[in-house]
Amino acid sequence: MWEAPYLVTYGVATDKKANATMERDIDESRQRMIDQQLKLRGITNYRVLDAMDRVPREEFVPLEHRDKAYDDCALPIAERQTISQPYTVAFMCQALHLKGTERVLEIGTGSGYGAAVLSLLAKDVYTIERIAELSTHAAETLKRLGYDNVMCGLGDGSHGWPEQAPFDAIVATASSPVLPEPYKEQLTDGGRIVIPIGATREHQAMMRFTLHNGEWTIEDLGYFVFVPLIGSYGWSGDPHT
Repeated sequence: MWEAPYLVTYGVATDKKANATMERDIDESRQRMIDQQLKLRGITNYRVLDAMDRVPREEFVPLEHRDKAYDDCALPIAERQTISQPYTVAFMCQALHLKGTERVLEIGTGSGYGAAVLSLLAKDVYTIERIAELSTHAAETLKRLGYDNVMCGLGDGSHGWPEQAPFDAIVATASSPVLPEPYKEQLTDGGRIVIPIGATREHQAMMRFTLHNGEWTIEDLGYFVFVPLIGSYGWSGDPHT
């Protein structure tokens, strides 16, 4: 029986042998990410490691960068934004101490990759993005890949998502000069907020805010670099000027 000699995979035409080679290379790159980028740098939560292993990061990066999907670096996506390096995503997820029963709010959907990882760690994920093109594309990708417990929204993420509050955990993928007040109001008692705080790219710290019986515990988790959180409770204006 005649069989078509080409398959379309990852947006390019390739034969079956090349397709199998590409899939093997991706699997090997993902395993190196787990072993060399994550485990060796302190990611020990087995649920986080499993989620990072299960989510196909290559599906969330532009076609021209898919060969670098598991590299230890951030990669450009549309609208002059980036997808965070794998270690950063894993670090923030681990810092949230998720058990699987939580409602989580993610600020800054971007490509949708972080929401996909969170969807395997929490019960429900609400992710909000201020750039319409990114939000639409991420929602389509998440739906195509079957992440059905993720709800995407469009708006000013510095306000949180009051219509869907309260949340057991909030994670922001952009830096703010201070912790936005709406996040405090939308967190349940016992909840955690993980967010980079800093006045400039050179002075940012990943912070974890934990609410317990009305009291806040604040922890500095170390230096990171993120794009700025644009909005009423974040930074104003064009972050690229």
